[in-house]
Amino acid sequence: MKEWLVDGVLFDVDDTLVDTRGAFARALDAVRERYLPDAGPERLDEMLHQWRSDPGGWYRRYTRGETDHRTQRRHRAALLHETFGGEPVTEEFFDEWDDLFWGTFEKSWIPFDDAAPALAAAREAGLRVGVVTNASVELQERKLASVGLSGLPVLVGVDTLGFGKPDPRVFTEGARRLGTDPARTAYVGDEPAVDAAAARDAGLLGVWLARRGVRKRLHETEDHEAMRASGVAVITGLEELPAALGGGREHTVARA
Repeated sequence: MKEWLVDGVLFDVDDTLVDTRGAFARALDAVRERYLPDAGPERLDEMLHQWRSDPGGWYRRYTRGETDHRTQRRHRAALLHETFGGEPVTEEFFDEWDDLFWGTFEKSWIPFDDAAPALAAAREAGLRVGVVTNASVELQERKLASVGLSGLPVLVGVDTLGFGKPDPRVFTEGARRLGTDPARTAYVGDEPAVDAAAARDAGLLGVWLARRGVRKRLHETEDHEAMRASGVAVITGLEELPAALGGGREHTVARA
């Protein structure tokens, strides 16, 4: 039996355990059909790219505690309409817009097939598990419950400390609440910089989940070897997590 490198694992939620990208795509397609008549379905990838890449920086402001969740979403909706030919997003219009967008988004939450087995494997190995996320605790608890992962505690959200990742205090607070030494704690997320590299810099074992065939942004490239050389473990599916954490086949992770 291999010796595990960690005593606990902290997980990101969106695009790590839950297919949030797919849910956003369905929500944006509903918006496109109703409010953006000049944007054909062939432009959905562009719309998704803009929403996810946050060119106006509004979601990043939210994760730094500089604005609230509704305000950042309204500004991103306004930029979307400016880019793809929709009417101006006033405060009143946004109520209607968000009913469609957020309602479709919530109905579209589904877990990745490898999420529940990965959590079960970690628990069976005696590892402590929890969530650290850049969304609110209440939202992520509701999201996890809706996809059948309600037994996973959300330890730190953006509302816990008033700011989110990549601040190192977010990761160390997650380890503290999990009850594990940061050096014996892994953090698993889909963002190479905000998740894996930031966790590594905070003293945790950063694990980048670079899912096969998935890109967060158009034309995004991945350099797995460079990330590994920097001290980050790279996996392409959660079924590879035990090996990355020392619990499967022989595996060596360079620690920065």
